[in-house]
Amino acid sequence: MLIAGNWKMNLDMPAARQLAGSIRNNLEDPGQVQVVLCPPFAYLDAVYGLVHGSPVSVGAQNMHAEESGAFTGEISASMLRSVGCSHVILGHSERRQYFGETDASVRDKVAQALRHGLVPVVCVGESLKERDAGRAEKVVSDQIRGALEGIEYPGKGRLVVAYEPVWAIGTGRTASPGEAQAIHAHIRSELATLFNAGDAAHINILYGGSMKPENADALLSEPDIDGGLIGGASLQAESFLAIVRAAMRA
Repeated sequence: MLIAGNWKMNLDMPAARQLAGSIRNNLEDPGQVQVVLCPPFAYLDAVYGLVHGSPVSVGAQNMHAEESGAFTGEISASMLRSVGCSHVILGHSERRQYFGETDASVRDKVAQALRHGLVPVVCVGESLKERDAGRAEKVVSDQIRGALEGIEYPGKGRLVVAYEPVWAIGTGRTASPGEAQAIHAHIRSELATLFNAGDAAHINILYGGSMKPENADALLSEPDIDGGLIGGASLQAESFLAIVRAAMRA
């Protein structure tokens, strides 16, 4: 199980420090559950300094596919490693929607992240229009293949996929546990085709559509839901830790 908090473009430095410290101080031994915080770039070093030595890891929300160069405003994989990052979110629906990211650009970033020992959290998911048209599975399949085809299986724990039903992000709507499980199982089958069934079984597939304490137990009890990519509920220590506890129960 893996629970990752995506803070998106929220909080100032004092609030980020307070949140990270509160999570660190109040987190019980998570056992087999990995806990990752993904703050904005400006807070990565500060958050890492607060959680280093605890069961909490730090991830970034994005990165560039190149090693270095004239890419003003961007950040590289080696930079992320140098401030203690272990994970990086790639291909988030908001990056695709607002910044024009494509499956091909996500694939380039995945390859670069793996070269530098970062665990890519590859995001896939369909819009409401695509779901209503009965195209959810095809959209997700195309995104998975676009991001991962030609990538060698990096090993257990070195690759994560996050399913984000775009229609459920920030809307308060949530896929039912059965709806989420159906897509997660489909993702698992696609991963088995790209790699093999044994390797696919070791890839954590996270649910990223408005998971919160009220629905975490039901979602995390599904066989192919291996954790959550948490947005709004990760901005409060109490709600985020409640989801971590749900993962521990699962």
